[in-house]
Amino acid sequence: MKHKEPGKDERRLVPPETSLFVVSAPSGAGKRTILDTVFERDDGLAYAVSATTRPPRTGEVDGQNYFFLSEEAFRCRVKAGDFLEWAAVHGNLYGTLREELSKRLASGKDVVLELDVQGMRSVKAAWPDTVSVFVMAPSFEELERRLERRGANDPADTAVRLANARTEMDVRHEFDYIIVNDDLAEAVSDMEAIVRAARCRAAKQP
Repeated sequence: MKHKEPGKDERRLVPPETSLFVVSAPSGAGKRTILDTVFERDDGLAYAVSATTRPPRTGEVDGQNYFFLSEEAFRCRVKAGDFLEWAAVHGNLYGTLREELSKRLASGKDVVLELDVQGMRSVKAAWPDTVSVFVMAPSFEELERRLERRGANDPADTAVRLANARTEMDVRHEFDYIIVNDDLAEAVSDMEAIVRAARCRAAKQP
């Protein structure tokens, strides 16, 4: 897995009064469903949309779920220095555009990034106050069942995602918080509690 990390210039991007969240999860853990529900209830959050070379799934919208780019366009933007961080994950490229993060931060809202484990480490290194959250299924067997039910990936891709999931779950304790998505309502409540806790930190108070 290749990864490009934020440089020193990016350390000034996040205002001290703003909370930055990084949420990671193996494929099929239910991260997006949890976040979608939290965003519906909390208008103080902004989602920084990632760019990817992965083809859109049914119902996904360009600029809303991801910025869907060809590999050629993605790599051109890498060379132009447009990405804050980027990685090769599951055979596709994913990255955070500097302009996208800057735009979301300018809104004055707390910002959520969906990144892989390596992305979390990079962002944490640049901004130690970043709140990191790992979402996981109650068991590996349940994760496998969810991926199979989703039916969005061919068997070879599913096998890659499951192999990566084992690696990701092995390092889950590097995160500040772990949410076990066994019951969706409870998992949403846990995420909302994490957001509230971050906003109550003394360093964020006027």
